[in-house]
Amino acid sequence: MEVLKNISSTFWSPDIWLPPNITWDNIAPNSENKYADYRHLIYPLPMALGILIIRFAMERYCFAPIGRKLGIKTTRSKRAQPNPILEKAYTKKIKHKQITALAKQVDMSERQVERWLRLRRSQDMPSTLTKFCENSWRCLYYSSIFIYGIVILWDKPWLWDIKHCYYGYPYHSVTNDIWWYYMISISFYWSLSISQFFDVKRKDFWQMFIHHKATIILMAFSWVGNLTRIGSLVLVVHDSADIFLEAAKMAKYASYQKVCDGVFVIFTVLWLITRMGIYPLWIIYSTSIEAPKIVPMFPAYYIFNALLILLFVLHTFWTVLILKIAYNAFYAGQMEGDIRSNSSEEISDDVSNDISTNNISNNLKQNAEKKQH
Repeated sequence: MEVLKNISSTFWSPDIWLPPNITWDNIAPNSENKYADYRHLIYPLPMALGILIIRFAMERYCFAPIGRKLGIKTTRSKRAQPNPILEKAYTKKIKHKQITALAKQVDMSERQVERWLRLRRSQDMPSTLTKFCENSWRCLYYSSIFIYGIVILWDKPWLWDIKHCYYGYPYHSVTNDIWWYYMISISFYWSLSISQFFDVKRKDFWQMFIHHKATIILMAFSWVGNLTRIGSLVLVVHDSADIFLEAAKMAKYASYQKVCDGVFVIFTVLWLITRMGIYPLWIIYSTSIEAPKIVPMFPAYYIFNALLILLFVLHTFWTVLILKIAYNAFYAGQMEGDIRSNSSEEISDDVSNDISTNNISNNLKQNAEKKQH
């Protein structure tokens, strides 16, 4: 027990978390000032379960009926013919070397066996309606939280002059609206961390996993360190482009190609402005250059700033993917790739409408070959 107490006291040392000559007692919540309370970080965990319940209810009773009315299919149109031998081999994750032997065993050509396997794999892929419902939920959330963020920050001085994030620090009270903004946002990212393991599997699974965890840790750091002002700006900047990201996917799955292309253009422009412009040039510049001139630096702040930079690194990774898709859309005449997070194995013949960044290079080669002919 003594060892644990020593570890705890070292971890929570004000020399690490707070500016020099500031103690936890100085920013303890009281009747006059409602400072951030680290104990409140437990609330987002049960709230995340509540968000998941709301999400599944919305998907089942709202988004799914809308998707069906739009003509979105709930199942694959092509299914593999029942074949016990191939089915048994499929469950064992057949390797390419075994296809020749299987073809002889079932009296089929190797091409027919490969096609059967493609169709069989496609049956295990989530339906287009499932993807539509996921994107609809995220679009609804990002729209709602962005509007809420703008409304509550509109009268806050740090929205208009970011230096107010540091003036008087760490004596920054947390108003009820900012409290809810933080709690709901952390809850949502906890819910994504849970649902990511049974949602549609994406190629950037681990990048998104790191993103969710970095976001939660970043928000927890800013909450404990009373850096909620700069944290609220990070949230509102990030939420805007995501609205159009999810809306573009929804339009794609609903086969509204022109709408998808138009929304994708808006998304790309907003992404570049907010994630590659405002975020590094306004927020990261402020935390890295302006903040040290106003507030004495301390270890936790450097960690906080490092997490902000980590998010920017992830933004850069996704920006490359987005620009590739934008180039392909311009080259091919329509958007053919999934935006930022693509399905892991879109391999069946009837899923060519689905969005997959893996198809970008193939599409470009095919278009080039057509032009040569």
